[in-house]
Amino acid sequence: MATQVQIEQIIDTALSEDLGRGDKTTELVIPPSLGGTAGIIAREAAMVCGAEIIRIAFLKVDNTLQIKVNVPDGGRVKPGDVVLLVTGRVSSILKTERVALNILSHLSGIATATAAYIEKVKGLDVKISDTRKTLPGLRLLEKYAVYAAGGQNHRPDLASGLLIKDNHLTALSARGISIADAIAKAKQGGRGMKVEIEVQNLDQLQQAISGGADIIMLDNMSVEDMKKAVKMVPASIKLEASGGITLDNVRAVAETGVDVISVGAITHSAKSIDFSLSFVTGRPAQ
Repeated sequence: MATQVQIEQIIDTALSEDLGRGDKTTELVIPPSLGGTAGIIAREAAMVCGAEIIRIAFLKVDNTLQIKVNVPDGGRVKPGDVVLLVTGRVSSILKTERVALNILSHLSGIATATAAYIEKVKGLDVKISDTRKTLPGLRLLEKYAVYAAGGQNHRPDLASGLLIKDNHLTALSARGISIADAIAKAKQGGRGMKVEIEVQNLDQLQQAISGGADIIMLDNMSVEDMKKAVKMVPASIKLEASGGITLDNVRAVAETGVDVISVGAITHSAKSIDFSLSFVTGRPAQ
């Protein structure tokens, strides 16, 4: 999970990108003393994520702003709901507007997509997980959005877990190194870390079982082969399904009996949620 320092670093980068050279329009036309209240309003139904993060962004631009978060991360909104109210200098609110909306829209999109997958497998003993298919620089926030929606986080970086993938196996097989040898080598140097291996067919699956893998990822397998895999694998080995997972087929995949379903689409293809910032003339924060 992202730390406060990491979150602030991401926000600082976003603010620097948008505001690093100032806001010429606001500085020329908005009096510095002008005050007001603005609300961030949902324009479609969604699960919200990022309100507390954009609160930090507003306060970084102006720590005198007063902010009220109406909808916590993981909460649901319908069109017209006010997610957040911010009161103070109008110029400060305008300078933060786009960064705040970008973050809220993107993270809420991921949370909403994750929640949709979780709803599809409701009642089944399976977890929906993210992958490392994330936008550069935003992985920690994107994975937080998955978590806020009730999803599970896969490894955040290459050092956080041992996962022998197809290209590892292809490179090793060229030198006559087997799947069992690869697993043994990873376990020897992994100092107690669990070893996961990606397999693409039932023959590789059997080799991974014999080699003592802790977790086996079934990559782009058919539902029928997944059912066979579940019967082949002892209960001590966790099974993860990955590749080609959609809202249309995730229920069928879950019903095979796998433990985890990893879905790259919840981060790399999530649709941003539409929010707007509007000033409320003559009304204090509520």
